[in-house]
Amino acid sequence: MTTTAQDSFVVLHAIRIKGLATDSVLAAMVGTSVDTLASKLEELAAEGLIIRKEGRMSGSMLTPAGKERHAAQLADAAPTGSAKVAVESFYAAFLPVNGTFKRVCNAWQMRDEQTPNDHVDADYDAGVVEDLAGVHSDIVGMLAPLAIEIERFGLYSTRLSEALERIRGGDRAAFARPMYDSYHDIWMELHQDLLMACGRERGAHDEG
Repeated sequence: MTTTAQDSFVVLHAIRIKGLATDSVLAAMVGTSVDTLASKLEELAAEGLIIRKEGRMSGSMLTPAGKERHAAQLADAAPTGSAKVAVESFYAAFLPVNGTFKRVCNAWQMRDEQTPNDHVDADYDAGVVEDLAGVHSDIVGMLAPLAIEIERFGLYSTRLSEALERIRGGDRAAFARPMYDSYHDIWMELHQDLLMACGRERGAHDEG
């Protein structure tokens, strides 16, 4: 894949993962600035590979041609050799950690089966955040060797760490609010990216 094609793939892949991606989230996903990203989005739009939506639900989406291009590029970028071993090893290790993460998210939202967490009890919330920090330590450690083989996975460590710091700084929404670049948002992106890298479809066995 040429440098230009690789640049195109990185952006198309991020949009494919999100479905609809705002410029700020997309820039974080690909590890660049919004200004630098703007010119690439203009090129992709001119090629008919993405559409730009305005209004309340603004952002970029793939067109049918964009989905075709991405599918071809994803096949070209399929991991082989040591990268294939690394991603399959990560997938196997990810599943139990994903199960733990889901339980931590549930504890953040519900104190028990009948009682929503109203976030009045600071000690309870602090305990859940520390549980999240334990999951975070595990996933960052697991991502390090994978990122050596497939560079884009390294960005997840950075973004998850930033989301955790936002939570610790008092931004409760950074834990699990949808479409907020929350820890949960980023984790879901990682999960989807992993499935694509492994050539798998999401199913019950992928949930951990």
